[in-house]
Amino acid sequence: MAHVSAAERRPQLIKAAIGLMAREGVAAGSTRAIAAELGVAQATVHYTFGTKEELYRAVMEQLTHDLTHQVTRAAPTDASFEDTIVTLAEALRRTVLEQPASHQLLTELSMFALRTPSLKEALRSHCGEVLAVTTKLIAQAAEHTGHQLGQPAETIARFFLAGFDGLTMQRLSLPDEKAESVCLRALISAVLAMA
Repeated sequence: MAHVSAAERRPQLIKAAIGLMAREGVAAGSTRAIAAELGVAQATVHYTFGTKEELYRAVMEQLTHDLTHQVTRAAPTDASFEDTIVTLAEALRRTVLEQPASHQLLTELSMFALRTPSLKEALRSHCGEVLAVTTKLIAQAAEHTGHQLGQPAETIARFFLAGFDGLTMQRLSLPDEKAESVCLRALISAVLAMA
């Protein structure tokens, strides 16, 4: 059998871990189960990541990257400030509607990381990256359109993310498409008023 380098195996293991934990939860994400998901020896997981926490960190990084990439890609370059914010909010909402298991897994990993000292930095990194990308998108929208922001872009981003996190939790726990649409429009209106 051909040798597969750790660099090649790493993304395969991350994908297997995401698939397994998105289906069965973080508690099911043992190194043994993840190895079985990919059909490799458990030692392969330990060789590639060192610890289960390092694998969880890599999973959080991948999910964060995927989410921010999808939203960033949706950013229009020729729309008004208001239309840009609406487009970005709707793009983020689409990720929740189309990939609820990924959002649930990120939520579970975030709660797990709060109680796991070795993962607290991974959680800070995840939250920091989401905040930085959101701040950048708001600032770019203002710059491209000549919109003078009423508050710092980071403050607006924090406000939006706090509201959106609540909407995401509502979607995951008590879905109601009509109510969610109304609430998202209200959040967007509040963000635009703040901006």
